Amino acid sequence: MDLIAQERDRLLRSTTRVVGIVCALMSVIGIVSAFAVPALPLAGGLVCIALMIGALGAFGWNGSLWWTGLVLVTGLGAMLVLLLAVEGDDRFNVASALVPLAGGALSAPLMAQRGTPVGLVITALAGVASLVITAWASGTPFSSPVVGVLLGWVLVAVVAYWISRSIPRVARRIYAIGNAHRAERQASETEAQRRQGARLLHDTVLATLTLLAHSGVGVSEQAMREQAAEDARLLRHLRLGATPQPQQSGDYSLTRTEESPLGQTLESVKQRFGRMGLEVAWHGTGQVLLPSHVLDAFLLALAECLENVRRHAGVPEAHVTIVHDNEMVRAMVTDSGVGFELDAVSAERLGFKESVVNRLREVGGDARLFSAPGSGTTVVLEAPR
Repeated sequence: MDLIAQERDRLLRSTTRVVGIVCALMSVIGIVSAFAVPALPLAGGLVCIALMIGALGAFGWNGSLWWTGLVLVTGLGAMLVLLLAVEGDDRFNVASALVPLAGGALSAPLMAQRGTPVGLVITALAGVASLVITAWASGTPFSSPVVGVLLGWVLVAVVAYWISRSIPRVARRIYAIGNAHRAERQASETEAQRRQGARLLHDTVLATLTLLAHSGVGVSEQAMREQAAEDARLLRHLRLGATPQPQQSGDYSLTRTEESPLGQTLESVKQRFGRMGLEVAWHGTGQVLLPSHVLDAFLLALAECLENVRRHAGVPEAHVTIVHDNEMVRAMVTDSGVGFELDAVSAERLGFKESVVNRLREVGGDARLFSAPGSGTTVVLEAPR
């Protein structure tokens, strides 16, 4: 809000400067074009107007009350010097030429006197003085120059009031929009954390519990103990308030590196599934460097695909082929198991969708699944380099 208030004051000062200078120059053109004021008083009046323009320029920078006073004094002084030097119809013509100065240049500081009662008072007094001088010069309080000056002051006053009321409303709306944006961002972050937590439990504790529910079929007792110990260590860290950073499915570390070689981590995935009875045969690339967050997503998705092979394919072996180019790393996970109908998979089963597809899409990658009953399953994983 303070920043908006500062920008508001700067805008009002700039508007005052522009309006005041333009109106003063319009009066200069009208006075010079009338050829009614003698040379010496004309020079004195133009000097006063020049000082007024300089004060308006300075007022646009800092809005000091002293500059406001100088604008008003020099403006009224220019009117008196020029009007006292002429008589009769010439005085009326000069008064008409001074309408932009009296009704615009002198009233312009009114727009930037927000919160300064002294400035408002002296500006209002200058307005009354300009009306009195114009009425005297034109010979009647209802002449066209007086009406022009009065309309100028009324217009500036209305604009000043409108701006003073509108800017706070706009500031409140901006603040409300900012609050809404922060609330939406917080909700998005909360949802992302919830999904990450769901994946974490799916890839670790729930996987272990599933093994226990099936009495550890196909998995040695030692492998079960090691997996349960890893899950217990992870849950203990979470209870102490740590934020886990996944390195591979079922094995989450609390530290992160900026860049890791893919070849060094694929072997740990192979060893883990070897302990649980699934032989993984690797083909293709041995070493590829990936950013840490991409590597996390890629390995977790790969491990989830191998976990699905171990649990559902009915075969003891899976093949993983790794290839890469300048933009992408691809892994093709294949098995010769029982396969399944893709359309027969319930939409409520979110394991593959969340732990594989969405996880890769969040880092700019993707996943595709191919399967048929009796023909095995193939999953193609893609991650950006």
